[in-house]
Amino acid sequence: MSRFENAGRAVHYQIQGPAGGPALVLLNSLGTTLDLWEPQLPALRRYFRVLRYDYPGHGESEPRSNPTSVEGLGDELCALLDELQIESASFCGLSLGGMVALSIAARYPARVQGLVAACTSQQMSPSQYWLDRAARVRAEGLGPIRDQLLSRWFSPSFIAAEPQVVSRFGAQLAAVDPDSYAAGCEALAAADLTSQLASISSPTLIVAGALDQATPPGRGLELQAAIPGAALRVLAGAAHLANVEQPEPFVGAVLGQLTGGQWARGTAVRRRVLGDEHVDHALASANSFTTDFQELITQYAWGEVWARPGLDRVTRRCITIALLVSLGRWEELEMHVRAAVVEDLTPDQISELLLHTAVYCGVPAANAAFAHAQRALSLEGPPS
Repeated sequence: MSRFENAGRAVHYQIQGPAGGPALVLLNSLGTTLDLWEPQLPALRRYFRVLRYDYPGHGESEPRSNPTSVEGLGDELCALLDELQIESASFCGLSLGGMVALSIAARYPARVQGLVAACTSQQMSPSQYWLDRAARVRAEGLGPIRDQLLSRWFSPSFIAAEPQVVSRFGAQLAAVDPDSYAAGCEALAAADLTSQLASISSPTLIVAGALDQATPPGRGLELQAAIPGAALRVLAGAAHLANVEQPEPFVGAVLGQLTGGQWARGTAVRRRVLGDEHVDHALASANSFTTDFQELITQYAWGEVWARPGLDRVTRRCITIALLVSLGRWEELEMHVRAAVVEDLTPDQISELLLHTAVYCGVPAANAAFAHAQRALSLEGPPS
């Protein structure tokens, strides 16, 4: 366990990933610990030196009795970064963590290389809601509001399907120091980042959960409009703790945003051609055995060849499908056929394309191709 003494309190933190890798700081939501990021950690630490830490009174960090603010939490994090000799990093924060990350980006732009702000807002209104919650927690503890918070953190379908996960988060919440949690509520009540957002200069991605009641997608649209050049990604089927409920799409969005340059271009093109679901799964499933290959195809196949302006995307789709027929790469063929009909080719056009391959690749190859394409398109009947 790593600890840092800050203002007389011990802050618990963990660093994982390659020692020479770029730094990435993960910032939790109020009421959760650094374990919040377990679903993303395996993928992120392959690319980044990942820093996670616990807020005061959360996890293994000592509690606080003094008031705080979003800016104060940001300054406390910067003190930890100074201690670890991390001059700049990418930041990914959720809810309160997103507000802290936005505040750091606005006030200390040199520290922020890239930014993902998830399920958050420039102002967690109404303020009285948070002040009332703080007063209740100080008087009664966190037990009476546990179920209410869990129902805002997760969608009903996730609660029904993953009771053990929900129970684990409930146990973490129950262990939080009430005074420290109440101080966080009061910080949210007082926070208003509206005037700071226009000064954020780092590349920024806003992530919203389509089912999030605490910070609905409309809050994400407001952030996107206020931060110069910001992008917005809305995750279907996700409530407030979107990274837990939709782990693969979330980490795919983070990697696509923060790895930058050719990787970012390649990831964007790959998403347009194959769809978000496929790319999110491929990135999240990468491991030490496949990571280098994922980097190769993302940067060179998708970031260079597919991104060149000499041929349009539909033409490249047709060439790719024809080549996959000639090579007998049936699994890849089905994947490209499914992706093609989303926006570029109709089933009739794919049929015409496969008919053309019969002339140059041979009838047996085309016959197999029709069978696999029909399966990909969920069409009935044999090809011939």
